[in-house]
Amino acid sequence: MDRAEIIASLQALGEIARREGRTVDIAVYGGAAIVLVWNFRVSTRDVDAVVLDARDSEFLRGAVAEVAEAKGLPPDWMNDAVKGFIHEQQDLEALPLFSDEANCGIRVYVPSAEYMLAMKCMAMRLDEPQSQDASDIRDLLAVLEIRSLDRALDIVRHYYPDGIIAPKVRFGLEELLEQARRQTP
Repeated sequence: MDRAEIIASLQALGEIARREGRTVDIAVYGGAAIVLVWNFRVSTRDVDAVVLDARDSEFLRGAVAEVAEAKGLPPDWMNDAVKGFIHEQQDLEALPLFSDEANCGIRVYVPSAEYMLAMKCMAMRLDEPQSQDASDIRDLLAVLEIRSLDRALDIVRHYYPDGIIAPKVRFGLEELLEQARRQTP
């Protein structure tokens, strides 16, 4: 899904919500958030999202299915598989395109660059060929102008306790930061 497809699909969800007299709050993570906010990736396979009010969960599942059918999308075009990487100390920002002022039936929130970096580091699938984690982490490090391992790890630790941060996070960050240093003139 590219940026236009993601926006159109979210707007379709909002239309369904508005038709039902609702406003649904969701947080979008991963590749979809990167496509929507930072533009260093042009597409993603799906939209990783979580409804922010559990009372809207059943409604959202039905609306996602309705949008999938109407737009010819796979049934899991929006899914909550990202739940395992969400920490209670989230740092979310509202997307102005989907705000109260827009009266679109849906409010969409995305992680701050720091929180997105921490989430990507916790997922860190560097050895999976189809994973975009390495390039996403490199790009987020660049956006945040992070060049030191300590600074990168401080951001991860801000959102996740040390005890759950796997050693692969440190080793992966060391490798990605070293690659960035070699590429910088």
